[in-house]
Amino acid sequence: MAESPEMPRVSTLQELLDLEELDRDLYRAHNPRQPFTPHLYGGQVAAQAVRAAAFTVPDGRYPHSMHGYFLRRGEADYPTIMRVARDRDGRSFSARHVVALQRGEAIFTASVSFHVDEESGDYSGVPLPTDIPEPETLTERDIGNLTIMFEVRGLFDTFDGAEDVNRWRGARRLWARTREPLPDDRVLHICGLVYLSDMSTGFVELDVPGLPPGGPSLDHSLYFHRPVRVDDWLFMSLEPVSAAGARGVYRGSIHDRNGRLGASIFQETLLRPSPA
Repeated sequence: MAESPEMPRVSTLQELLDLEELDRDLYRAHNPRQPFTPHLYGGQVAAQAVRAAAFTVPDGRYPHSMHGYFLRRGEADYPTIMRVARDRDGRSFSARHVVALQRGEAIFTASVSFHVDEESGDYSGVPLPTDIPEPETLTERDIGNLTIMFEVRGLFDTFDGAEDVNRWRGARRLWARTREPLPDDRVLHICGLVYLSDMSTGFVELDVPGLPPGGPSLDHSLYFHRPVRVDDWLFMSLEPVSAAGARGVYRGSIHDRNGRLGASIFQETLLRPSPA
C-alpha cells in the first residue's frame, strides 16, 4: 500500500475551511494536526463540501439546506478532493452537487442548495429550552484521545462513576463554540454549524435492549434558518425518532444563546448490535 502523501495540517476551523483551489470546481481539503477521530470525522468532510460548493455560487447566495450521504470511511492521513457540479443557477436559487474523493473513490456526496435573502414573516416552532444551565456553569470534558476545534460542554443526567466525570462520552444536549474568534463570513459560520452537527448522536444515554448508543453515520441533512455565530455559545439538542432494522433516525436543533433557531438536523445512523 502506498504511503500517505505529505500534506499541510491545520489547527483552526477557519484553516480547515480554507480550501485549496486546484481547477475550476475542484478543491483540495486538508486535515487537522490532531484528528477528531482515528478515521476522518464526518462533520469535517460535510463542512468542507459545503464550503467548496459555496465557492462556485454567485455572490449574495447562502446555503439553506444540505443533504449528504456517507459512503466510505475517510482516512485522516490523506487530503480530500472536492469535485463540484453546478446543477443550476436560477433567479434566486442555486443548486450544487459535491463529491468528496480520496484515492479516487467517493467517500461522501452532498446536494447543497443556496438562496438569496428575501423578506418575510418570522416564526420558530422550536424554542430554546428554558431549563438548561448557562454554559459558563458547565465544565468541558476530555474528548478522549484527541483535540477538537470546538469547545464542548455537555449536559448529563447520569454518570457511570467518578472516573466518568471528566471524560466525554457524547451528549444529546450540549453547548459548543469554536476555540478561536472567526471573521464576519456568513458561509464560514454556516460551515461551522455543519461541522458541529455531526459531533454527537440522538441515541446516546438511551437504555434499549439490542440498541447501541451510536454508530456510523449513513446520511445527514441540515436546514439553515437564520444566521448565527459559531464563535459564540450555541446549544445543540438531539432527539431520537426511530430505531429499527439496525438503522436509527434522530432530529435536532441548534440555537444561539439568545434563542434564535439557527439550524435543524436530521441524521440516520447504522445501529448494529455489538457481537456477543
